[in-house]
Amino acid sequence: MPRYIAFHKPYGVLSQFTPEAGHRALRDFSLPPDVYAAGRLDCDSEGLLLLTDDGRFIKKLLDPKSAHPRTYFVQVDGAVTDEALEKLRKGVVIAGGYKTKPCRAERIDDPFFPPRDPPIRYRANIPTSWISLTLTEGKNRQVRHMTAAVGFPTLRLVRVKIGRLALGDLARGQWKDVDRRDIF
Repeated sequence: MPRYIAFHKPYGVLSQFTPEAGHRALRDFSLPPDVYAAGRLDCDSEGLLLLTDDGRFIKKLLDPKSAHPRTYFVQVDGAVTDEALEKLRKGVVIAGGYKTKPCRAERIDDPFFPPRDPPIRYRANIPTSWISLTLTEGKNRQVRHMTAAVGFPTLRLVRVKIGRLALGDLARGQWKDVDRRDIF
């Protein structure tokens, strides 16, 4: 039977089992053997990471044709405007001249995640705000490039959902087995 695991990846951890450049890796979290990350979150991002030993599932999940939704809560530098949200919804041009696909973008209240270690940059004269972005594509550091393109750089990025599977109250660094039917 294939195994599917929801893992709450902490900030500063690589989405791979082998550490590099002084960063922690998945091997530090007592995950079962023979599972692999089905997708990635960059070292500076946190939240839901899916792991499995089902190679066909990973291939399907990573295939751009599958266009499965992924939802991120993003803390940005500044008070995000309606105009910026509308640009995100329609798609923006990011690094390399790529125009992102339309997505769901909305302002949200502070989701009250535990403080990050190290803390985000704080500037007394510049507020921060939170947005929810739901994408159906996944270019390298795409969310960060998108928010920067509309003038609101990302300070903190937390993936909270992949398909139907939600991060929920899974604590940082913890994992749990899930059923494939809970994902799509």
